[in-house]
Amino acid sequence: FGGSEEEEREERGRGSRRSGNGLEETFCSMRLKHRTPASSADVFNPRGGRITTVNSFNLPILQYLQLSAERGVLYNNAIYAPHWNMNAHSIVYITRGNGRIQIVSENGEAIFDEQVERGQVITVPQNHAVVKKAGRRGFEWIAFKTNANAKISQIAGRVSIMRGLPVDVLANSFGISREEAMRLKHNRQEVSVFSPRQGSQQ
Repeated sequence: FGGSEEEEREERGRGSRRSGNGLEETFCSMRLKHRTPASSADVFNPRGGRITTVNSFNLPILQYLQLSAERGVLYNNAIYAPHWNMNAHSIVYITRGNGRIQIVSENGEAIFDEQVERGQVITVPQNHAVVKKAGRRGFEWIAFKTNANAKISQIAGRVSIMRGLPVDVLANSFGISREEAMRLKHNRQEVSVFSPRQGSQQ
């Protein structure tokens, strides 16, 4: 069979052109599930609760979907630090318990301040400050965010924006004394999940 080797090479070339860029195989072999056990929480406070984030770093298919997720578990009367989503909108579905959610626009106008419970869905627009406080039964939610690697910026706590500002800037910005600015800056030593204050009630 003269030329059969050449035909074989040609056939192999045609087959590789048909296979495209391999993206189809990538989607088919991607992991579609990600477990979030308590031991893998991104933030954990033994008296307050935990926050776990799933993004394109630990579930790569989310890069193609441009989504990420956050699972929150707050214990009795605990607080998820006031923060805002820097690069995503957030859709929050309450999965267990009850609590209070407050949302404030970038102008400082309160747009939502309600008690919520299991089964409710709340939308938090990008750049709007939000705080969640658990009720007596605790509070759990899952939030879907419109960015594969959604980022937040905290307003209170050890890693907050307030902590990074000089005391004089805080005092002048809010029209308060230096002592009050120091208290504002160092009020909470916890990171994202605040344990309830003594005597805190819902």
